[in-house]
Amino acid sequence: MQDSAPLKGLLLCGGYSSRMQEDKSSIAYHGMPQWEYLVSLLSEVVPEVYISCRPDQLSAGAGFSSYPHLIADSVEGGGPAVGLISAHMQEPGTAWLVLACDLPLISLQSLQFLVKERDITRTATSFISPFNHLPEPLIAIWEPAGLAALQRSVLSGGPKCPRKSMLSGGDVKVLENPWPEEQFNANTPEEKAEALKLRR
Repeated sequence: MQDSAPLKGLLLCGGYSSRMQEDKSSIAYHGMPQWEYLVSLLSEVVPEVYISCRPDQLSAGAGFSSYPHLIADSVEGGGPAVGLISAHMQEPGTAWLVLACDLPLISLQSLQFLVKERDITRTATSFISPFNHLPEPLIAIWEPAGLAALQRSVLSGGPKCPRKSMLSGGDVKVLENPWPEEQFNANTPEEKAEALKLRR
């Protein structure tokens, strides 16, 4: 029987938030910065939570710079794949419950369901998007084998998109989230306003 890799949380905060025009990780949808809210949620289902960030965010200017568990991007390029690969390089034997920081409606029930349905024999366990019906690579559990495949693809010049990595031969367990509305992404000021309205 295959041994289960230890599971930790990885919150992706390394984007530039150019469409939002403000740092998405600092928006207070729940009375606190979004990164704090998501770290607290992840802490309910995994023993340790790390924040993935750009090297320049390690300075005192970033709101989470004093957080004790930071993983700075350690490979060239941008996008969430860099954060995933950097975490894998730091802890190659770890599986990561990955969340993007732009999920204002996600709650504990979705994360508990994802962890309960984890399949350690697959490369990843992912929700399916209710918007485009493709795997959600940034609300997912990535097993070490899946991250190793993503690393090989990116470093060899292949697709830098985690979703494309999942779709191109990855043996992914795809789940229907009983609460699909929680997968809403807020990437623009208009989507932020919509999320705040839905939070009421």
